[in-house]
Amino acid sequence: MATIYDVAERAGVSPATVSRVFNGTSVSAEKVAAVRQAAADLDFTPNRAARMLRTQSSEVIALVIPDIENPYFTEMARGVEDVASEAGFSVVLCNSDAQVAKEATYLRIAIAENMSGVIIATASEESDLGGILATGRPVVAVDRSTHYDIDGVTMANRAAGTSATQSLIDAGYRRIAYIGGPAHIDTAAERAAGWRSALATAQCGDDLGDLVRFATYRVDGGRAAMEELLALPDPPDAVVAGNNLIGVGAIQVLTEHGLTPPQVGVAVIGSLPFTTLSPTAVTVVRLPARHMGVTAAQMLLQRIKGDAQPARAVVLRNEIQPASPRH
Repeated sequence: MATIYDVAERAGVSPATVSRVFNGTSVSAEKVAAVRQAAADLDFTPNRAARMLRTQSSEVIALVIPDIENPYFTEMARGVEDVASEAGFSVVLCNSDAQVAKEATYLRIAIAENMSGVIIATASEESDLGGILATGRPVVAVDRSTHYDIDGVTMANRAAGTSATQSLIDAGYRRIAYIGGPAHIDTAAERAAGWRSALATAQCGDDLGDLVRFATYRVDGGRAAMEELLALPDPPDAVVAGNNLIGVGAIQVLTEHGLTPPQVGVAVIGSLPFTTLSPTAVTVVRLPARHMGVTAAQMLLQRIKGDAQPARAVVLRNEIQPASPRH
């Protein structure tokens, strides 16, 4: 049995346009003709369309992220919106502030408002997706993995940590610290594992406990952790920042102490949103946030259209931009 999505695909328009045609809403004559011809070809009648419009979910999806102020997540949101808009869907952006309770409220709203699906960067390993999944709505996890059997799009986080650290080793640094986000979030733990692996391979010391800090994924987290590291009896000569905002905070503190890179080496996982430094003073491991949003939205729309294949896990590669050589 043909669906409204089949008609849209055959007519070369969005599902929303098909809905408007059968609802009598103003649509160009060319699109009306294309939709009606596609419906006739597929034996899809207006009455059947009306029944589907009454029973199916709204053409709205929710995007739940932990920090709307982080440019990484806003770039991801742009990718989601681009794909959704092209398909005739609207996106409701929900900022959880990395709070499980606030996240749960947004998921309840998604159910109450009959949204078609959810894309989510979970606030915590304790995030509860059981309620939304029980309704049959598709959910795609982004940036962070979950223990649910759902589609997911993540970065190659361990590789990012390894690449960032190796770039500092190659530049001649040896006492290299790591500042990550909360330890219970897999992105922070995996990037720390990459840092440890690179240092172990280079034989840069066995006791790394005093050189790792888990903070918030925000500027204040990077600042506080960098202050602690500089206060050590034997402070680091370089640092890997686990995300873009941590990197900003760490660089601010280093600059305030007169240790502007490359005096102390800095490698940042994620593009720096703002800094007064030369763009070549810091190593940057670029994360394709927009591509992540595009990929997640495409996967969600496939599920909304009825794709029933087993859950898929997509891991995106990163790209490193090394700092200029030390003089």
